[in-house]
Amino acid sequence: MKHRVVITGLGAVSPIGNDVSELWQGIENHVCGIAPITHFDTADFKVKLAGEVKDLDMEAYFTKRELKFNDRFTKFARIAAKQAMQDAGLETADFDHDRFGVLIGSGIGGFETVEKSSGILAERGPSRISPYFIPMTLSNLAAGQVAIDYDAHGYVSCTVSACAAGSNAIGDAFLRLQNGLEDVMIAGGSEATITPLAMSGFQAMRALHTGTDPKRASIPFDSERSGFVMGEGAGILILETLEHAQSRNASIYGEIVGYGASCDAYHITAPDSEGRGAALAMERALESAGLKPEAIDYINAHGTSTSLNDKTETLAVKNVFKDHAYKLAMSSTKSNTGHLLGASGAVEAVICVKALEQGLIPATINYEKPDEDCDLDIVPNENRRQELHYAMSNSLGFGGHNISLIFKKGE
Repeated sequence: MKHRVVITGLGAVSPIGNDVSELWQGIENHVCGIAPITHFDTADFKVKLAGEVKDLDMEAYFTKRELKFNDRFTKFARIAAKQAMQDAGLETADFDHDRFGVLIGSGIGGFETVEKSSGILAERGPSRISPYFIPMTLSNLAAGQVAIDYDAHGYVSCTVSACAAGSNAIGDAFLRLQNGLEDVMIAGGSEATITPLAMSGFQAMRALHTGTDPKRASIPFDSERSGFVMGEGAGILILETLEHAQSRNASIYGEIVGYGASCDAYHITAPDSEGRGAALAMERALESAGLKPEAIDYINAHGTSTSLNDKTETLAVKNVFKDHAYKLAMSSTKSNTGHLLGASGAVEAVICVKALEQGLIPATINYEKPDEDCDLDIVPNENRRQELHYAMSNSLGFGGHNISLIFKKGE
């Protein structure tokens, strides 16, 4: 028996808001979270802009000890998970914790801790390295720590699939619930890589935008796009089997109905120029959901604002949806947030769920110069009010990882 899987809680920390309400208000008001970097001195860097999390009072969530011994990406995940658990009414609920799991993805994990500890080693020697260094750096520690926070004794793990990690985690959690292996899953992604070393590495790859105008920085599908803008944050969904949610009279946002995964098997960073892997993930998501392409109303694109990604994703959508590709709406909310790497798909999943709930398609903001290769309906600059039934979210990561999720409006 396949179980239906519903969404009962949402949590988010992002460059445009530190909870779901603020995030969605940022979408409604076309807020751009891109700004000059404040985490470190950029005097020697070509890259000057990022999507930093702003005005987040971590002391409201953590003790001084927790603040010291959790990497920033773990803190983001724990905060978003707490919001989602409260939203779902599960923090104090009585349910079977042996059938309660956690899947939180991250592309890089505790990079800030690695970088800071490397500096300590070089300057002060090995005796000054913290005994918490190793657990703070591990990519699975966001999931592990959240499991400790909420006594989750079911399947607890971490997907590490670059920029597809958050969506990958949500999809894998969906499969476990669909197949009756758990009743409840905390699922999503978290990332915090706005650090000197991480930014140096992406800068060396020539992957990042190097301009200084925030409104012309993260501009997916615009012909003047010239690289992505690094973001940070976390997105968390509470997923439950429909039966479990109904048994406790939970409020239901919507349903996850489709999940497709594939690999380009082409290049470590560049997408397959024909978009075959991305197309395969979308086709598998549709097959998983039992839907025809015409059922999809809106696609939240991966849309990184890099030349190759936006062009090949557009081509993949055309190949899968044929004539309907020009009838559905597509946008990239990375124009608001920048690219949160392993957290991006999870935050975008939260946005898709809210879009379905509110009947509002988010705009691709700051779009000015059309690209003839990206000629679909990208909902430029102004949000669109429209009744929505199904939304697809795409995530495409280094290593050729492709994930596509399909969400259904709550009944």
